[in-house]
Amino acid sequence: MKKLSIGTESALEKIKHYCSYQERNHQEVKDKLYSFGLYAAQVEELLSELIAENYLNEERYAIAFAGGKFRMKDWGRIKIRYELKKNKVSDYCIKKALVQINDTDYLKTAKKLIVFKQNALKSEKNVFIKKNKIRQYLLQKGYESEIILDLLSDS
Repeated sequence: MKKLSIGTESALEKIKHYCSYQERNHQEVKDKLYSFGLYAAQVEELLSELIAENYLNEERYAIAFAGGKFRMKDWGRIKIRYELKKNKVSDYCIKKALVQINDTDYLKTAKKLIVFKQNALKSEKNVFIKKNKIRQYLLQKGYESEIILDLLSDS
């Protein structure tokens, strides 16, 4: 079945709505435009128009992504950086986004995760196994090993 191509004006209106609904990265928007059946030159033209009209802003996307993943999913900086890189966000924007995460809140969240995991592991009697499981959990969430070790030595 052949994909039908829509006109660039129609595509522009659809993609503006798509971008205003939620922050998007450049790759998501490109993929969506290609799904409309547009050619590379048309896609690039529409992308530059979206950037010029501020519908598409990589820095704003990175900050929203990092803040959302930290607040809603308790992700650490390492995991956020990895996911932003995977989404082809520039290093500059990634640094800008990670700076927005407050250090006090970051440590508070890491401590909260440690307490949560300690409560989940109440039945584990071996202290070393328990600490290792907590450490693995925080590493999987994307927290730095130095922070994890500091917090676990305090508890």
